Amino acid sequence: MVSSDWGDIYREIGATPVINATGSVTLLGGSTPVREVQEAMDRADSAYIPLIELQEHAGRAIAEMVNVPAAYITSGAGSALTLVTAALMAGEDDDKIEQLPDTTGMKNEILIQRRQRYWYDRCLELAGAKLVEYGSDDGTTREDLENAIGPNTLAAHFYMTEQFPDENILQLEEVIEIAHANDTPVTVDAAGQVYPLENFGKYVRMGADFQCIAAKYLGSTQSTGLALGTQDMINAVAKQSFVGYESRRIRGVGRPHKVDRQEMMGVVAAVRRWFTMDHETRLAEVEQECQVMLKPLQGIAGVSAKMLENTIGHQPFGVEFTVDKDVTGHSSDELVEILRDGDPRIWTRTTEPGGSITLHAFGLNPGEAQLVGETIANILS
Repeated sequence: MVSSDWGDIYREIGATPVINATGSVTLLGGSTPVREVQEAMDRADSAYIPLIELQEHAGRAIAEMVNVPAAYITSGAGSALTLVTAALMAGEDDDKIEQLPDTTGMKNEILIQRRQRYWYDRCLELAGAKLVEYGSDDGTTREDLENAIGPNTLAAHFYMTEQFPDENILQLEEVIEIAHANDTPVTVDAAGQVYPLENFGKYVRMGADFQCIAAKYLGSTQSTGLALGTQDMINAVAKQSFVGYESRRIRGVGRPHKVDRQEMMGVVAAVRRWFTMDHETRLAEVEQECQVMLKPLQGIAGVSAKMLENTIGHQPFGVEFTVDKDVTGHSSDELVEILRDGDPRIWTRTTEPGGSITLHAFGLNPGEAQLVGETIANILS
C-alpha cells in the first residue's frame, strides 16, 4: 500500500505521480539515487571546486575501480555517445572542435550493422556524424565490414546486448579485429552492461576504444553516465565537454551536456557501491519482488504469466504475461491504458503493440509490488 503522503510534492503543483512497474526508463525519471549516492551529493554541496579538476580526479578514481585506462563522467550514456563522435572527428584540434557540427574536411561516417540499428543510435549523429549501415537484415559477414570501411570512415559502432545475443551479426571480437587492422576505432554502446561485474568495462579491456555506461543503473541520478576508454580517447572526449567550453573558452558542441559537482561525486559513490555490494542479496531481493507481482496473476483464466530468469545487465528478473481478450475482456494494450488511468496510476508497457506485458521491480517502492500484482489481477478476474 502506498503511503498517505506518496507523491505529494507533485500534487502540490497539479501533477499526478505514478507507480513505476516498467523499470528504469527515462520517461518516468530513470532512477532513484541510493542512500550512498544521496549522501555523497549532499556532502559535495558543502564546497565549490573547479570542475575540470574534479572530472580528472573522479575519472581517475572510477577508472581504477573499473579496471580500464580512463573514464569520464557525462550527462548520461547518450551524452557519452555524442561526445565520443565529436572527439573522433575533431580530436584535440580546437579549430575543428569549434567547427562542429560542420564536418567539412573531417571523416564523419560511423559504420553500424544493419541488424544493430536501435533507438538511441541517433545520439551518434548529433555532433555531425553520419551512420552508414553494413550487412543486411539476414546477417553480417567479415567481408561486409571490410568492404564498408572507406576513406571517410570515422569508426565502427557496436550495440552490446549480452542478455539477448544475436548469432547472425558480426561479433564484437571480429569487429575490433577488422576495424583495428584498418586503423578504424571501435565504439560500443554498453549502457546497461553493468552486471556481472566482469562485463563492466569489459569491452574496453577487449580492445574497443570506447564504451558508455548509464550510471542510473548503479543507483546514481538518471542524468549521469560514463565514457570509458583509452587514455587518448577520453582526453579527446574531455576537450569536447562543457568543462572545456568554459575553462578553455573553446565553443564545442558539448556545452549543453552539463553535469554538476554533486552528480559527479554521486557517480563515484555509485560505482564504489556497485563494486563492493553483495549482488547475491540484491538479486534475491529483486527476485522476491517479482514473485510478489507474479503470484496474483497465476491461475486467472485467460492469463499466462511467468518469471523472467535473466540476471545479466541492469534490470534482472521481471514478470511477463499475456492476456486473452476473449476470456478477460481486455487486450494487453487496453490493460496498459486502464492501469495508467487508475488511482493510483500504474505504468507498465507491452513488448510491442498487442504483445505481452512486462513488469519490472527496478522502480518500485516497498509494498508497491503487491499493489501492482493485485490491481492487475482484480482487473483481469
